[in-house]
Amino acid sequence: MADFEKNNAAVENEDDLFRFVGNDVISSEKIIAPRYSYWKSVFRVFFRKKINMFLIAVFVLIILIAFIMPFFWPYDMFENVSTAASYNLNPAKAMAFFKGSGIKYILGSGSMGNSIFYGVISSSKTSLLLAVICAAINMVIGIIIGAIWGYSKKFDAVMLVIYNIIANVPYILLITVLVYIIGSGFWPFVFALTVTGWLGIAYFFRTQVMIIRDREYSLASRCLGTPITRVISKNILPFLTSVIVTILATELPSYISMEVFLSYIGVGLSASIPSLGRMIQQGQSAFLQYPWEFWPPVAVASAITIILYLLGQNLADATDPRTHM
Repeated sequence: MADFEKNNAAVENEDDLFRFVGNDVISSEKIIAPRYSYWKSVFRVFFRKKINMFLIAVFVLIILIAFIMPFFWPYDMFENVSTAASYNLNPAKAMAFFKGSGIKYILGSGSMGNSIFYGVISSSKTSLLLAVICAAINMVIGIIIGAIWGYSKKFDAVMLVIYNIIANVPYILLITVLVYIIGSGFWPFVFALTVTGWLGIAYFFRTQVMIIRDREYSLASRCLGTPITRVISKNILPFLTSVIVTILATELPSYISMEVFLSYIGVGLSASIPSLGRMIQQGQSAFLQYPWEFWPPVAVASAITIILYLLGQNLADATDPRTHM
């Protein structure tokens, strides 16, 4: 008898899922289940990968350095232009030449005696700002237009004509023409990247919306007289959360790559605005003789692009409800 009670106690300790409810009808009908939170589950899946913590830490460090240091130590490309002896010095010679400058010349000096280290920091700030602003504008416009485009058949007929005309014009050619017309300042460059940059995003979302717009719950909402804006915002867009995050994961690093490429070929930001592409363009001409002018901006641009891409892809995977099992 004692062994039987002991075995029952062991079973009860191992598994508490099943227990006697009693004769109370109300208590017997209660079902206790944990509440499900979509975003809580997303972040649980996202932070399950330890690499994401490391990538976030590195990216936050880059942001802090890029946005805080220029306030205290501003970058001036022409501060040593009158001192020819400071031109193109490697890190060791630059630290010896500029005694007492701290870490300012830890990466050497450029073609005009400028600090490569300060230049990379200021250029990273420009590239990050450009990527965030362009991605925000293109994503917001693209999602809104794409949702309406995929839901309204009349709007679809008009937008398809516009898309077919603009899509046949090479994107690089369009940006080049706009930069030459409106200038190469920061905000004109943002305008050049966003004036038609949202169109491809809108067309992609148009296809996604068309797939789910005729499902039963959407048809029921339309029969009940629900406004189109509410159907889109409540019935359609929530199902595209993982798609939105996936597109954002590719958009953010793409603008940094675009700025680097356009500045490298001489079509990007003006020379007065520090940017990673401009530094790479200036360093590639003396790559063999002064490699310290070329590799730091290349390394930082690559690191930012890779980190943003990996974080975006991992977050896109985490937003997929199928990974929340």
